[in-house]
Parts: sequence; structure tokens; C-alpha cells
Amino acid sequence: MPDRAQEAADLAELVHRVSRGDAEAFARLYDATSTRTYGVIWRVLRSADHAAEVTQEVYTEVWRQATRFESTKGSVTAWITTMAHRRAVDRVRSVTSEVARDEHYARAEPGREVDHVWEGVSERLDAERVRKGLEALTPIQREALTLAYFGGYTQSQVAERLKLPLGTVKTRIRDGLISLRNVLEVES
Repeated sequence: MPDRAQEAADLAELVHRVSRGDAEAFARLYDATSTRTYGVIWRVLRSADHAAEVTQEVYTEVWRQATRFESTKGSVTAWITTMAHRRAVDRVRSVTSEVARDEHYARAEPGREVDHVWEGVSERLDAERVRKGLEALTPIQREALTLAYFGGYTQSQVAERLKLPLGTVKTRIRDGLISLRNVLEVES
């Protein structure tokens, strides 16, 4: 458990440095927390595009609000995760409201159609491309990527779950992302 306490202390120090405008500390904080943050957001939104946008919004807020962080009220992970969850829920509400407005407009203006079918088909095609891309990876790359990006685990947690050194997990994730990108670019 001392590792977790030290990790929490390190993250708190990074936020303190970020509050003073330290960009390097912000980059380190992002590297240490972004995988979990993205995972939390993705679980709420179930859309990679929206999750990526909301993750960016969360870290913009972390940069702006770092001076307000108080370690006596909770951990950095809890603070960022709370922001992430709130932003994700806000996005769900926003999208739901937007869809309701579109549907209302479509009913009010029968001469105009909103093509919800194509949007659904487009999302399914994107999901299918990613699924095929994942199938093209080696099993070890696929497992590491799945845990990190779809499971919401940090690279350290993936290493712990797979009982592998952290450097090995980072390499697998990096190589898997490169392979996935190459496969998806070929299909485009």
C-alpha cells in the first residue's frame, strides 16, 4: 500500500505544480491519469469521439482549476474522476437535448428529414472497423489495449493485472496503437 500513498502524494505534488503554471507537471499528470479518465468518460458516453472531446475538456478544466484542488478533501484521482463523470453526464444531457430538438424540428417541419439512420449506420461502420482493426493485432497487444482503453485501467494497473513489467505494457500498448492506426488507415 505504500506505493499507492506515494502515487497519491506524487499526483498531489503535480497538481500543485500545475497550479503554478508548470506545463511539464501538467504533461506528467496527464500521462499518469488520462487513461483512467478516458475510461470513466467512455463508460458513460459509449462513443470514442465524444469521450475524446470530453477528456480534452476535463484536462482543460484541470489546468484552469488546479489552484482549487485541496488534498485534504480527496485524492487527485477522485478529483479528476469526479470532473470527468460530471462532464460526461453533461454531454449525455446535451446530446439528448440536441436529439430531442432535432426530432421536434423534424415533426414541426415535415418537408425536412433528419437522417438518424445514416448516423447510426456510420457509427456501426466505425465500430466495425475498430473491431476488425483489433482483430488484426497480436493477442497480447489486443489484451493490453482493451484493458487500457475500454477497461479504463491505467498502464500500471494493466501491468499489475497481466503480471508484466510496466515498460512491457507501455510497449505493447504503443505498438498496438501504431498497428491499429496502420490498419485503420489502410481501410480508409
